[in-house]
Amino acid sequence: MRPFTYETATDAPEAVRAAAASADAHVRAPVQLIGGGTTLLDLMKLDVMRPERLVDVTPLYARFGRIEATPQGLRLGALVRMSEAAEHPAIARDYPVVAQSLAQAASAQLRNMARLGGNVLQRTRCNYFRDPSYSQCNKRDPGSGCAAIDGFNRLHAVLGTSEACIAHYSGDFAQALIALDATVEVLGRQGPRAIAFADLHRLPGRTPHIETTLEPGELITGFVVPAGQWTRRSTYLKVRDRESYAFALASAAVALDMDGDTVRHARIALGGVATVPWRAREAEALLAGRTLDEAAATEAGRAAFAHAVVHQNNAYKVPLGQATVARALLAAQAMRL
Repeated sequence: MRPFTYETATDAPEAVRAAAASADAHVRAPVQLIGGGTTLLDLMKLDVMRPERLVDVTPLYARFGRIEATPQGLRLGALVRMSEAAEHPAIARDYPVVAQSLAQAASAQLRNMARLGGNVLQRTRCNYFRDPSYSQCNKRDPGSGCAAIDGFNRLHAVLGTSEACIAHYSGDFAQALIALDATVEVLGRQGPRAIAFADLHRLPGRTPHIETTLEPGELITGFVVPAGQWTRRSTYLKVRDRESYAFALASAAVALDMDGDTVRHARIALGGVATVPWRAREAEALLAGRTLDEAAATEAGRAAFAHAVVHQNNAYKVPLGQATVARALLAAQAMRL
């Protein structure tokens, strides 16, 4: 690990000022904000991220570490630990897709340390990105190429890819947030602002090293999930190589608003298969007004992957993802409320 300086933030504006000292892209800036550090420190040890200065925001927990569940919705502070949110009774009861996505992520030790704000900003698990001995990685070294396209790409994305990058987004919690139309609260040099969670992550395009729409120095302070008829009938299904501490090969966050067996509205988000947290809107539209049975669920799964682009080792993700969507839809339908 390269030398760096470490300091703690005493208030949020101080943290923003420190992080805004560089105009570079958020993930490549020489000054990085750190909470649980479960991703950042790992990448520093691998020599993938090389910040010169770390600003610890965990002293701000009293302000940004609260969980508030009201009739209007759910508010999660960015410094809430993953385990705190996963085990919260109101979240487990009224927003099960949120609790399940967090409970199935990482290990118990990591969930006790990792914070929600940092979790949604975690970086890809692509081996070519995480190993600097590979010279071709546009996400790590812009303009160098993408070794994964012609390399071993079993875990890589089939949705939202570009000629510059096919790395998949590896988080779980983000799929629950995008499915439930969550909002992200951020604090920056110009003050606070709120953005739709669906607008937080950027598709790789030609600039995969720019991963979010955050401005330099902006600090995520919380998430707001609006209440709705669909939040209780929601579930997260994660398919992986092993049951414990493994990233998704394919996952689906599903929330349903039902009238008997008829779908008023379906919300479907995909994980493990896309470059960003992915909302399957074509599949949602297909289900609106229809009776949800096995045939409809299967058709929705196919619609979710209609525009998939596969490479030599990851074509299996299309049928796997389709089946995952169908299973998640039927599991949500069967929930007893």
